Amino acid sequence: MKKSTVAFLAFLALAPGLANAQSNAKTAYSFANLPSVAKTSFKADTFNIVKFGAKSDGLTLNTKSINEAIVACSQKGGGVVLIPKGMWLSGPIELKSNVNLHLQKNAILQFTSDFDQYPLVASNWEGLPQMRNQSPIWATNQQNIAITGYGIIDGAGDAWRMVKKDKLTESQWKNLVASGGLVSDDKKTWYPSEKTLKGSKLKNPGEITPDKTPEFYQSIKDFLRPNLLVLTSCKRVLLEGVTFQNSPAWNLHPLMCEDLTVRNVYAKNPWYAQNGDGIDIESCKNVLIEGSTFDVGDDGICIKSGRDAAGRKRGMPTENVIIRNSTVYHAHGGFVIGSEMSGGAKNIFVYDCSFIGTDIGLRFKTTRGRGGVVEKIFVKNINMKDIIGEAILFDMYYAAVDPVPLSGEKRDAPKVQLLPVTEETPVFRDFHISDVVCDGAAKAIFVRGLPELSISDITLDNLNIKAKEGIDLQEAKNISLNRVNLVVAQANPLINIQNGNNINLKNINYNSAQLLFRISGDRNSAIVSSGLDSGKAQQKSEFVAGATEKSLQINK
Repeated sequence: MKKSTVAFLAFLALAPGLANAQSNAKTAYSFANLPSVAKTSFKADTFNIVKFGAKSDGLTLNTKSINEAIVACSQKGGGVVLIPKGMWLSGPIELKSNVNLHLQKNAILQFTSDFDQYPLVASNWEGLPQMRNQSPIWATNQQNIAITGYGIIDGAGDAWRMVKKDKLTESQWKNLVASGGLVSDDKKTWYPSEKTLKGSKLKNPGEITPDKTPEFYQSIKDFLRPNLLVLTSCKRVLLEGVTFQNSPAWNLHPLMCEDLTVRNVYAKNPWYAQNGDGIDIESCKNVLIEGSTFDVGDDGICIKSGRDAAGRKRGMPTENVIIRNSTVYHAHGGFVIGSEMSGGAKNIFVYDCSFIGTDIGLRFKTTRGRGGVVEKIFVKNINMKDIIGEAILFDMYYAAVDPVPLSGEKRDAPKVQLLPVTEETPVFRDFHISDVVCDGAAKAIFVRGLPELSISDITLDNLNIKAKEGIDLQEAKNISLNRVNLVVAQANPLINIQNGNNINLKNINYNSAQLLFRISGDRNSAIVSSGLDSGKAQQKSEFVAGATEKSLQINK
């Protein structure tokens, strides 16, 4: 065990009130009354795809056989469509009502890398109506459907994805370039085809608009990567036990579904997989995710509800969601809301989860133009280790870039402007996060709201975080931090507050600090700290950019 980890654990053991903190902590919310999720139920009748002509030689395209088995099963009242052990090559598969697609152990459902097998269809991408290639597995307006078992579903994503050079080793990059495809003019990105490269140079080329012809979409077809699984407007859905891997874009995408259960699945993508999200729950109601593992190239477990005006017009929040007993390894965020959250999100409960090596732990992101309200978010019992960026992040300046800059990449801070509040102004409020342990992060807590509308009503209780930097609150109000224990390497300052209002800091414990508080901006008020040993800091406070001493009160 690393010496730093031992020291961190020792610090936690000595921190006041920690012995029974998780079991005895009293919070202003309750996990006792969780949402209910309706279950699926299937007949025992079994339809083996072999009887419909399927062959497990890895060469025969079994699209027709598998789809015929699904149709036959559904038409006869439902049951199980069985994919036996073996390698089954296929094109797109459409699920039908009352069908449980079941993969036996050692069954691999391998989707073809022949792009001609995927027709262009009107679909949805990042919250907007878009033309896309047909998803390998899909269903629309179906009820009581499932994918279960012990096998692997592979989306042949490597054939579709562009790859950034900075995300590969030198040998990997050389091998990729030697395999074919094209390299961008700046030699930083590899593209699998000319159509992919052409599409990448256009702004939102897949958006469905009257001026675009079928010929245009065909000219960029390869760029319009499908999500591996898309379920649209379906009710009573079960995904259980199966490994979903190597998706061209997002891995699992339930859209406008109701009563969805995701249990013991493994969503897996290379860490360099652009847009390689694990699961994106978009505008869904009554959702349970449990016992699952995510190791992907983008956000791990993500909540969405449409983008900008299109999302607000749809007006379907993601609501009544339970996420528990799950693990996220590599991902841009462990649990994420946004940035496409224009329809809103509410009544979401996340607990008993672990994030190992994610870029950010708890990640809540949006930007001007989205609109939408995200509220009533409850998170507890989260363990994190080796978080590359922030352990907990709220950011209303999302800029559609990787959360952690690549080596040598320079980014400017966003320009702060005071703009009018409109329907395009996003709202983050009423978050409750408790019982978090994080062994290693770049920054413990980062909250950045908009000057015209602060992030508000956030309660953070019983946090134990080892990080390089401490707490940074910008444009935030009604924020309560209680029993926060920090081991911080660079505490200058330990707590930075810019235009904060009604900030209550209680029982903040820390190892040491050069500067305890930096207060900046001319719109600070009612910043109160109690139970904090200011004697461990070389300097208590400084006030810059219009801040005054009367905005901060340090009590014993």
